Amino acid sequence: MATISSLGIGSGLDLNSLLDQLNAAERKKLAPIKLQQQGHQAKISAYGKLQSALTKLQEAAAKLNDPKFFQSVSSNVTGSGVKAAAKSDAPPGRYSVNVTGLATAQSIAASGVESRTAQLGGGSVNLTLGTGEPIDIAIDSAKSTLEDIRKAINDSKSGVTATIVNDGSGNPHRLVITSNKTGTEAAVTASFSGGLEARLGATPETVVTAKNASLTVNGIAITSQTNQVEGAIQGVTLDLEEETAEGGSNIVVVERNTLAIREAVSGFVKAYNDLRSTNSELTRFNSDTGVAGELLGDSTLRTVESRLRGVLSGGVGGGDFRMLSDIGITLQRDGTLKLDEEKMSGIVANEPQALAAFFAGENKAGGLAGRLGETLDQVLRDRGLLDNAKRGLESRITSLKDRHERMERSIEQTIQRYRTQFGQLDAMVANMNQMSDYLFQQFDMMNAQLGRKK
Repeated sequence: MATISSLGIGSGLDLNSLLDQLNAAERKKLAPIKLQQQGHQAKISAYGKLQSALTKLQEAAAKLNDPKFFQSVSSNVTGSGVKAAAKSDAPPGRYSVNVTGLATAQSIAASGVESRTAQLGGGSVNLTLGTGEPIDIAIDSAKSTLEDIRKAINDSKSGVTATIVNDGSGNPHRLVITSNKTGTEAAVTASFSGGLEARLGATPETVVTAKNASLTVNGIAITSQTNQVEGAIQGVTLDLEEETAEGGSNIVVVERNTLAIREAVSGFVKAYNDLRSTNSELTRFNSDTGVAGELLGDSTLRTVESRLRGVLSGGVGGGDFRMLSDIGITLQRDGTLKLDEEKMSGIVANEPQALAAFFAGENKAGGLAGRLGETLDQVLRDRGLLDNAKRGLESRITSLKDRHERMERSIEQTIQRYRTQFGQLDAMVANMNQMSDYLFQQFDMMNAQLGRKK
């Protein structure tokens, strides 16, 4: 059978060009399917943009759905000797903190030896931490170097750390044992027995005495086992770093973190307005060009907008604040929210509990932020409104893909049928041309025989 590259050779007809035109005409049937696929894919991408904007609003609402957030406080310190960290239960106030002494950990040192690697003889190390039970650490005579003893003490996990210090004397290497905790309750004592006693002494000498931290808060004396003091000021942790110089002071100021609350409310308003902007972009229509947004007239988007408007306009049932307008947030004609920052600042400063009740309520879904979060969860969760809409489009795209493939196979079969018919036509015309040439030859021969040919 003649191939497409040889079509028309026998007949002289431009059958290849004709076949190409028929193929192009048949493939135009695929264009509507491709357009539908592109349209569905564009809607899925648009749903992605919508989901991103909704998620940001969900995060902004979740931040406001926490009563403790509205009780948050911050602390700042004037002075270099103290750092302070305040929790939500810290009462606002101003505190003068003076450090008169830092807590220290007990350190004791044994007598020096000439070599840190020489065997010192067997025996035991007896350790006592504070008023705790004594701990005996056995030392084998074959593993009794200063390094071995240090390792045995550290491996015992007895609440101390052993090190070796070189003091530069004739017997420079000294075993130093330091409590892992500061304060008198963690003071460490030790004794050596057996062969160790002869080389290291019966009891190490104290080189650093255990001390408790001492400080005053607004003139009241306080002691602490550590340099991290909790409870001296309710809800505040003080980290003591240096003693206060004579005549100096550290001022700790605890105040309500109004800035964080204002920023959270402002962030909520911005997230909603950004969502409105995204929706406007996805539903726009340009009358001059006829170009429409991917979700123009989309029922899913209309449902989302309707649900959100219902929550925002419905407000909450009780409390000093019931509607967004009560706290300085008003709905504009274009659907966006506007925040009266001056009014909000006053509410944050003077009525934080009422604001917390409005947004957070008594339970997770009791306030406006909780209700909005619940609605957004129904939209954004797996098998939620948005997910189901996307799944529906993906199913249609798969169906269109199958339809496209079936139609392509049908077009290929049609073109193959045309190719076969054109091949047969080409052969038939070629045969007719050959027959015509033969007859003309015979007629010419007959005319010649009859003397008719000149």
